[in-house]
Amino acid sequence: MSTIGLIGSGLIGTTIAPLAVAAGHDVVLSNRRGPQSLAAVVAELGPQARAATPAEAAAAGDIVVVTIPLHAYRTVPVEPLRGKVVIDTNNYYPQRDGRIAELDGETATTSELLQAHLPESRVVKAMNNIFYVHLGNLARPTGHPERSVLAIAGDDQNAKKTVTGFLDSLGYDALDAGPLAEGWRFQRDTAAYSEPYFSTGHSLTTAAQGANPGPGQPVTADSLRPLLAAAKRYRDM
Repeated sequence: MSTIGLIGSGLIGTTIAPLAVAAGHDVVLSNRRGPQSLAAVVAELGPQARAATPAEAAAAGDIVVVTIPLHAYRTVPVEPLRGKVVIDTNNYYPQRDGRIAELDGETATTSELLQAHLPESRVVKAMNNIFYVHLGNLARPTGHPERSVLAIAGDDQNAKKTVTGFLDSLGYDALDAGPLAEGWRFQRDTAAYSEPYFSTGHSLTTAAQGANPGPGQPVTADSLRPLLAAAKRYRDM
């Protein structure tokens, strides 16, 4: 098993951590507030988890998950991530992140921005298009009839194989959406973003307003693939 570094320990990070621990991985969590702020989380996760600074989590991780607000991506430590596989869960929310010209003009994707910041790392976009509650709820072992798929995108085939194996250990299959430049196909406001995983009677809109998101529903590669193929750029919507 691997050591998983988490840069960011918000809703997604603290959902990934217990899945990783349950799969037998060691986990090193970090956030901008410091290791002491994660004491309760680490205590609940048990001896396979510890808290650290972002730089320490980056150095410790065999695979490192960046799950912070997009506007802070330039704070991700560069040197300890050289040569490593980095999973990017980021999404662009202008009301939170401010306006980012490359994303507004669609000359880059969120993960391409992170890749440019980490030129010697191997960035793979993943786990950004599922609501955190459903990410925790829908994990199933290999071969389970209700196993779900998550889209991934990346420029390095070996990195994508590594991420596919990691997702498998967490309880998910991976659907390769292509290079990082194709990561927009499962970004915010596309058909592949979050809604497919909501069960009947629930939606991302109502969940964002504080309503019960429901348990979620399985999503197969056959159902996700056409949503990726039919995605439209913001400028075409």
